[in-house]
Amino acid sequence: MISLGVTGAAGRMGEAVVETAADRDDVEVVFGVDTADVEDVLGVPVEDPDAFETVLETHEPDAVIDFTVPRAATTFATACAAAGVPFVTGTTGHDDLQFETVAAASERTPVLKATNFARGIQALLRSVSAAVEALPGYDIELTETHHNGKRDAPSGTANTILEAIRDAGDEDFREVYGREGIQPREDGEIGVHVRRAGDIRGEHEVVLAGNDEVLSLSHRAEDRGVFAAGAIDAAVWLADQDPGWYEFDDMIDG
Repeated sequence: MISLGVTGAAGRMGEAVVETAADRDDVEVVFGVDTADVEDVLGVPVEDPDAFETVLETHEPDAVIDFTVPRAATTFATACAAAGVPFVTGTTGHDDLQFETVAAASERTPVLKATNFARGIQALLRSVSAAVEALPGYDIELTETHHNGKRDAPSGTANTILEAIRDAGDEDFREVYGREGIQPREDGEIGVHVRRAGDIRGEHEVVLAGNDEVLSLSHRAEDRGVFAAGAIDAAVWLADQDPGWYEFDDMIDG
């Protein structure tokens, strides 16, 4: 049995992690922290994030799962590093200094950071890389859609897809975010389009077009539980790893 702490426990993803863990027999969420004024989430006690270091000492979790905001995630990562607690985070939107601070935590404890914990997204990334390599010179467009409360745009997953495209291509790509007015397409562009609406969990589509053909690669999450399940799988795996920096595909390949 792996014991877990969940930061942002009262948020969309935090609650999904707690709910998903309750249906598994290999993990137990022993505490949550959140700024919301709640005593528990689905029976899991929720404590003050300002007392996070003390909470870690009290509960001694095998790993912490984080879905919060960049500033909070950075603080939680540093505290986990000091306590030697493996840290899994799906928080996106860090600035350079925040990212460096989270990365520095991996020198003292295992840290796994992912922009998306859906196994299907990992398959999409590999497919996109293969398609870009096989179709040089094709026009590339990326569209992503999320719920109306998502803060960062493009999404962290979209940025990961863009990185995969750049790594796989032979040309120097540059992103064009939306188009307006007279703006003919130029070679090397990647059109990036962001939509925010309702309670959409997450949709990503990459289109490659050229030579009188169109290839469309897409992924759609039907429920936040898919991300929660992936994050829990990552935490279970990370609990047995040495200090270092890990990504979600390390867990899948491992």
